[in-house]
Amino acid sequence: MGVLSDRAVKNHQNYGSCSAAVLSAFSEKAGLSESEARRIAGPFAGGKMLKCGAVLAAEYVLSHSGQANAEALVRKFEERFIDAGKGSVLCADLRGKVPGSCRACVTDAARILEEMLDV
Repeated sequence: MGVLSDRAVKNHQNYGSCSAAVLSAFSEKAGLSESEARRIAGPFAGGKMLKCGAVLAAEYVLSHSGQANAEALVRKFEERFIDAGKGSVLCADLRGKVPGSCRACVTDAARILEEMLDV
């Protein structure tokens, strides 16, 4: 894991929210301050939007990173997340069924995002 993915895992220990952990770690890549990222990430957490909050945060970063092919990157991210042993991007499918649930999702989402952004 790299600097930003390590930061996301540490953020999860501090903030508790999977979405805030990922989005604040990668806030600069999305053109946000860390506090803006935590605020924006609030609605993503806890399956409120059906998908895993860590996934939604990573997708937000990909969509706001200035890359022209953001939609394709989001699809590729979801494929890689599912293939990383998660089997789904839906919070209800992951919670309690994936060992280490939220922390594992934060770890994998941040690692994959970091690789895709090549940082």
